[in-house]
Amino acid sequence: MSAGTHTGAGLDERGARRRYVAVSALFWLPIGLTIAPMVLLFTERGMALAAVTGFFAAHSLTAAVLELPTGGLSDVLGRRAVLAAAGLLNLGALVLLGLGTTAWPLALGMALMGAGRALSSGPAEAWYVDTVQAAAGPEADLRTGLAKGGVATSAALAAGTLLGGGLPWLLGLGPDLGARLGDATGGLVLPLSVPPLLGAAVEVAYVVCVLVALPEPPRPPATLRAVLRDVPVTVRDGVRLAGRDGLVRRVVLSAGAAGGALATVELLTPGRAAGLTGAAESGAVLFAALACAGFVCSALGNQLAPLTARLAGGSGAGVLAGLGTAAGGLLVLGVTAAFDEGRGAGAAGALAVAGFCLVYLGLGAAGPNENEVLHRRVASGNRATALSVQSLALQLVGAVVGLVIGRLPGGAAPWLVGGAVLLAGAGLWARPERSGARSPDVTHPRAGGG
Repeated sequence: MSAGTHTGAGLDERGARRRYVAVSALFWLPIGLTIAPMVLLFTERGMALAAVTGFFAAHSLTAAVLELPTGGLSDVLGRRAVLAAAGLLNLGALVLLGLGTTAWPLALGMALMGAGRALSSGPAEAWYVDTVQAAAGPEADLRTGLAKGGVATSAALAAGTLLGGGLPWLLGLGPDLGARLGDATGGLVLPLSVPPLLGAAVEVAYVVCVLVALPEPPRPPATLRAVLRDVPVTVRDGVRLAGRDGLVRRVVLSAGAAGGALATVELLTPGRAAGLTGAAESGAVLFAALACAGFVCSALGNQLAPLTARLAGGSGAGVLAGLGTAAGGLLVLGVTAAFDEGRGAGAAGALAVAGFCLVYLGLGAAGPNENEVLHRRVASGNRATALSVQSLALQLVGAVVGLVIGRLPGGAAPWLVGGAVLLAGAGLWARPERSGARSPDVTHPRAGGG
């Protein structure tokens, strides 16, 4: 298969990078808009905690079940079609979440968002790598563009979190504004509904951007029979590659370790913030501020990823440095958890914030270096599938670690479990990378005539 088989003709490296950055930002901005208001919107609609956790389970399970098949679908049908479908699913999801008043529309909205998340996992990055390698050859610099895409993602999440948390508050400043809004729409639109509905409008721009800005060469018409045949073959070949290639296996396992670290932080930080401030409401404000700071630190880490690799001596060493930094941040969070109350609470709180920022800074620096290693080892025909395998590892290990730490007593122990998992992931990169040729390409099933 030629290098340009799956690429957009006529784009140079800089043009491809700009379009990849724009698509990354537009996809994640609507997600960021929902981070702060979503749980509160569900409770405002009268949903009990059990129902709320069920909604999030619907999202996670849908994303996990569809992760690999949708990655294979991108490798068979093309990047642009799958990304546009992800945007349309998210558009429908955000409308349901913004306007739904009963459990079934809200659960369906979360499931649709999970499906959109699975569809979006990999195709944009695969399009970027394919396009750059077609323009500049297989040894083209990938790390800079991957880093900038990570910066755009983190910046969009940070901006969305601030905007999504601030808009309902601003609408609530007028004593009758929220009530008038609800009365005018028959109770469908509340102040907390505005962020997801704004996100739905952004999704329209995202779909247009994908269809216009991500050119791909014409593909042979795909029949339903061919898709049903080729997608499982592509998934099987991608999973086999992850199993037999040592470097790809390191990427997948260290992604799982990162998932464990993120689960630890996301599950434990809200309660710890509420404990530090003394109330759930003020704790929620502190958590929103910390989440925004985390996204900013992740963006900074992404930006520093190329420099980290140069200073460390290669992409693998850059991953080791990034994951080691993040593990250090988790260990700081664990140690300071014992001092959240009492005379040392102020200093412990400041150190905990520093540890929190180190986690996201380190993970941000590791990500582009991990993915550069991955793209050097994986052929175009299985690139999105390999990214889906990586994403699935992150989700599954995160779920397992979450279940483990949920059964542990409070204090340092849960944080230290997350830190130990991440240290194990960093240790995978302590061995030097082999500099030989990448493993044999797994060709696209159509190209191979299978």
